[in-house]
Amino acid sequence: MPAANAAVARREVRALVIEDDPAAHDLLSRLLERNGIVALGARTGSDGLRTLFEERPDLVLLDVGLPDADGPSVLRRIREMTDVPVVMLSALDDEATKVRSLRAGADDYVTKPFGLQELIARIDALLRRSLSTSPPVGTYSDGLVDLDYASLEVMIAGEPVDLTALELRLLTAFIDHPNNVLSADQLLDLVWGDSALPRERVKLYVAYLREKFREKGAESPIETVRGFGYRYRPPNAA
Repeated sequence: MPAANAAVARREVRALVIEDDPAAHDLLSRLLERNGIVALGARTGSDGLRTLFEERPDLVLLDVGLPDADGPSVLRRIREMTDVPVVMLSALDDEATKVRSLRAGADDYVTKPFGLQELIARIDALLRRSLSTSPPVGTYSDGLVDLDYASLEVMIAGEPVDLTALELRLLTAFIDHPNNVLSADQLLDLVWGDSALPRERVKLYVAYLREKFREKGAESPIETVRGFGYRYRPPNAA
């Protein structure tokens, strides 16, 4: 039984296909359905973002070339809302397009034409990783950051702050390892689930997180340890 089917035994698994080519869209939808995954569809980037917000799928298959926007631009909007696994699909095999997609937050990049069994194996691997992650419980407070794991509400310096899903996962990775130096590879593994992703992604999201502290008039507790990685220094862990 495919891994995705095993996940369906626990709950319904849904994937959003954002693809404007009718033949490719139908092929992907049939492939998902045959492997026990409910297929949701969108033909444009804007429709895809709307469906993503309304339906909250477990995975997204996103075409690089869409009629109203390019895939990486849509992906950046997706990453503002959620860290749902995203597989980019493209007829372009050039390195620049791949790097741009991965830096925008893609979890995988598959070139057309693709092998159906290879694609479903990649989808299964992403779903196993994302669906097997159990969220922590309880609350955290260190005098600067307050986090409720159940409601995902975060306060910095006593003020509520809005974090994207990836920013929240990065913050959680830091506060779960106080005073420990975490390398970029370790953070990629903890936050994105793949240490082989570009390390620039960590640098970018650390900068985003530090800006959230500055917006609240607080000094960021995330230190750069040159040549090694980053360290979270809680001011007064409770």
